[in-house]
Amino acid sequence: MTNQPTSDKRFVFPPWTNRLPPLSVAAVLFGLVGAIFGVWYYFSPRHTDVGYEPNQPIPYSHKLHAGDLGLDCRYCHVNVERTEFATVPPTQVCMNCHANVRKDSPKLQPLRESWAYGKPIPWVRVHKTPDYAFFPHSRHVTSGVGCVECHGRVDQMVTVRQVEPLSMGWCLECHRDPAPRLRPLDQITNMGWEPPGDKPLDVRRREFGEKLAQELKIAPPTDCSRCHR
Repeated sequence: MTNQPTSDKRFVFPPWTNRLPPLSVAAVLFGLVGAIFGVWYYFSPRHTDVGYEPNQPIPYSHKLHAGDLGLDCRYCHVNVERTEFATVPPTQVCMNCHANVRKDSPKLQPLRESWAYGKPIPWVRVHKTPDYAFFPHSRHVTSGVGCVECHGRVDQMVTVRQVEPLSMGWCLECHRDPAPRLRPLDQITNMGWEPPGDKPLDVRRREFGEKLAQELKIAPPTDCSRCHR
């Protein structure tokens, strides 16, 4: 009896399959990096907060009041130069004018009810920094940082919206290079102010800001503990 040769029936993968494991690992890593970047980029304040424009209980137009009528920001935001918060005006401030001006307007019905029953108007906050970040309004406006630098051209907005991300990186850009964002203290609430001169605007801003920073000894901190307390 002769022994019959047995054939090897094992499946042999072609050589190119040897590249599959490292390619699979690379694909997973690439996907993770892409996901992390996507979350970091698209969930940052620049994408989640910029453009936020909530409806308010009263359709208060900053364009009308601050722009067309020239009402100074400090008439309503009375504590902006003295405290951490700019504060929302109480009903009394609104009634200084609207007890006589358009006193029967249907749009002002919530204002009249607030005044009659002593209940605050539930304004919706637009600009907000995280609770762990200390931002004193008074320190900034008394150092030459105008309202427009953070809030944009509010005097042109019918409904206020957020135009800057108010993120840590955005704040640090200014703290590291404040000169282009500084202005005279008597022009803090003037949204359209520009430094005088014939040079390009960015050159004039920098030159004026550097001079003002030297005069007022402005040197914004960049260490963590000054804002995160």
